Amino acid sequence: MKTLSRLLDIGLEQLTAVVLKMGEAAEKAVRASIAGFMDGRDVSEQVRELSEMLVTMTVSVEDKAFELIVKYQPVASDLRIINSYMKIAYDFERYGRYAWDTSFTHRKFAASEKCAYSWDTMERMTEMTLRMVRTSIEALRTNDGELAKSLASTESEVDEIYSNYLDKLSKAPPVTKCIVCNLLVVRYLERIADHATYVGEAIYYIASGDKIILR
Repeated sequence: MKTLSRLLDIGLEQLTAVVLKMGEAAEKAVRASIAGFMDGRDVSEQVRELSEMLVTMTVSVEDKAFELIVKYQPVASDLRIINSYMKIAYDFERYGRYAWDTSFTHRKFAASEKCAYSWDTMERMTEMTLRMVRTSIEALRTNDGELAKSLASTESEVDEIYSNYLDKLSKAPPVTKCIVCNLLVVRYLERIADHATYVGEAIYYIASGDKIILR
């Protein structure tokens, strides 16, 4: 029994390592896509590769998780961790997907040129979204439930900025490709922020055993 427990612990460490690597790749994808949009650069190939890598890593996490469940029949506390890691892996994959959507939209509608509308607002929203991504990964790395809970207040601010930005776009000049690009990009940023809170909920559950809603 002790041997099985020890092997399960090794498996959980391996699973943790993969999920953390996913977090690093996801953050890199989000940062690259946002920097490309704000600076007017085409980073779609780089972001696409990262997004595809995250999809592959999600499958690896799922396979490893099911292997641990089948082989070691983990107790409730370990099963909670395994299940939460699968959810977090999916959310990290979504970070990558929305990052790819951002860079693809930028290339398609704005020819990868600068077109951020209402620069200060967009800059603030991108900064806060990146902060949420970094916080979610740090909370995972340190197993910090309280840090994970702090994502809720930032997500509320992102939602408010998003709503106000849509109001500004509704009053903008007749629709142009650049306005469409901005509309889609802020939606992707808002979705990334949502997924950061999902990660926070899973981390809090791992750390405390209690389920909370941060949205």
